[in-house]
Amino acid sequence: MSYGYRQSKDKAQKVIVPELAGRRRFILACFMLVMCALIYRAVDLQVLNNQYLQKRGEAVYLRDIKLPAYRGKITDRDGHALAISAPVSSVWVNPQELELTQYKKEFASLLGFDVTALDKKLKKVASRRFAYLRRHMDPQVAKVIDDLKLPGVYLQKEYRRYYPDGEIAAHLVGFTNIDDAGQEGLELALNDRLRGISGVERVLRDGKRRMVNHVDNIRSPIPGKDVRLSIDRRLQYLAYRELKAAVAQQKAKSGSLVILNPETGELLAVANQPAFNPNDRSKFKASHMRNRAFVDVFEPGSTIKPFTVAAGMNSGLYDVNTVIETAPGYMKVGRNQVRDHRNYGEVDLARLLLKSSNVASAKIALSIEPKVHWGLLNKLGFGRPVNMGFPGEARGKLAGYESWRPIERATLAFGYGLSSSVLQLARAYSAIANDGVLMPVTLLATSKEDVGERVMDITVAQQIRSMLQGVVSKAGTAPRAQVKGYTVAGKTGTVKKAIAGGYSEDKYIGIFAGMAPASDPKLVMVVLIDEPQAGDYYGGLVAAPVFSRVMSGALRLLNIAPDDIEESALLASLDGGIQ
Repeated sequence: MSYGYRQSKDKAQKVIVPELAGRRRFILACFMLVMCALIYRAVDLQVLNNQYLQKRGEAVYLRDIKLPAYRGKITDRDGHALAISAPVSSVWVNPQELELTQYKKEFASLLGFDVTALDKKLKKVASRRFAYLRRHMDPQVAKVIDDLKLPGVYLQKEYRRYYPDGEIAAHLVGFTNIDDAGQEGLELALNDRLRGISGVERVLRDGKRRMVNHVDNIRSPIPGKDVRLSIDRRLQYLAYRELKAAVAQQKAKSGSLVILNPETGELLAVANQPAFNPNDRSKFKASHMRNRAFVDVFEPGSTIKPFTVAAGMNSGLYDVNTVIETAPGYMKVGRNQVRDHRNYGEVDLARLLLKSSNVASAKIALSIEPKVHWGLLNKLGFGRPVNMGFPGEARGKLAGYESWRPIERATLAFGYGLSSSVLQLARAYSAIANDGVLMPVTLLATSKEDVGERVMDITVAQQIRSMLQGVVSKAGTAPRAQVKGYTVAGKTGTVKKAIAGGYSEDKYIGIFAGMAPASDPKLVMVVLIDEPQAGDYYGGLVAAPVFSRVMSGALRLLNIAPDDIEESALLASLDGGIQ
């Protein structure tokens, strides 16, 4: 029951109003229900289900950020860096939060933009929440940007790949993209080994999304593994310098050079021209980035003749005393003709190589079983990839012997009808240098002794090597390949380039393949000059001099003792006279 009051002139009189009593109870009940609901909600959120609010708060203020992993170094065999990573910063923005105000001009200048260019770039990304403005900035400049504390502007730590030797080893080492992933060369081939695993860190940001505290290290970055190559940086520079000078002097289209250790199969140097600087991406040209020594193929021409002679000796039909009649300087093979430069008459195997007789080579190839000839070339690696893991490595071409016609057997004897890369040719010559044992080629420095494959008899290999010394004599085709104080064995090749419908009459490849010291070879080298235009084009004139200069420097850098005793004594006496 409720009470009301009515005023009278004399006194206040208490009056009960039933409808007001029910309304009062209803309002009190509503207040109680609301209070109970609030108490329940408070208990639910703060006691029973408090993780919900924590997660929502963490979603706003906690962030997991990526920690880049250091990419492993690439070094030469002595530990000199060929590719290293340096810490840099990248600037990115969240356009939804961005406020530049009076700092816009300074900010644009630090990024290397003018204000108009910055506005244009920001307009393109206005609808995004993440956009890079500048990648791989100088850390000192990035710190100035960070000190401005501009809302919506953030820095991200990254690594930039740097190549100390520039273009000297560029074709072999390759390069990475802006995200530090391998794109060419060994950077691509060994990417999984070099790249490492990124880490994750949890950080606390304030209301303006600035980092205020490191909360937790979820996963530490795992750096990539270093790679030590078989390359000798000194020989690499020497090969690069001499090949570049030769290509320029001969006005050639391109050039390649490979140096191998025949006893271990280690690649000591590889150079190509034209080259590129992996530190300057603005000047990249696809044609300059190709490692021609590994991926391009050519017909090896007369450099294949030592293996034709070896096949003949393997057959048992020929030995060092065998005489072959080449008169009158040409021979008919079906409807085709094989010619020499002139009539050499009767030649033994040594003179065959000395004068590079096509006729004598063809006669050997036509007299032995095709299977014997093919078998030796196949064992030497022609028509098969080197399998050292380099991207795009060429396998060359060597057709099956079952389909050979007589003219194909004849032309194969002097290097037409098959194709090879510079590396494959160097590998084949390393078998002659290593007394008939072919070692697997490797790009990585190794201390273990791999087991090679015997591809020719030790006596045959040594006799071929002795014959090839005559090629480098004054009576041979490559006297310009001589190295003072050392004996040299090698073979020239001059090849007409294949064109549609046949062979060009004015485009040539000049080649020299050789080894030194010839008495106990420690180095094998192949030099190729493609389309020389300065007048000379024979391998003995354009490629052999490069071999001589590079081999001379390499033998001395590696402290390999001279084996030409008479000439070494003469040089020593001359040096003594000068002093």
